[in-house]
Amino acid sequence: MFGWLKPKSQEEKLQALYALKLKEAFELSKINRAASDLKTAEAERVAQELDALRAAKNKNV
Repeated sequence: MFGWLKPKSQEEKLQALYALKLKEAFELSKINRAASDLKTAEAERVAQELDALRAAKNKNV
């Protein structure tokens, strides 16, 4: 009933950050390709963190 009060997990936070970085990279791609590439690299680092978190979670299960 009060799911919106539940704090986000680290995985959910990383997923949201990854989506935001990709969206920013897409918007920058229309204006400045170099900045877009940097933002995409940031998104990839977040994706790697997310993969590591998921691997650690699966290892513990």
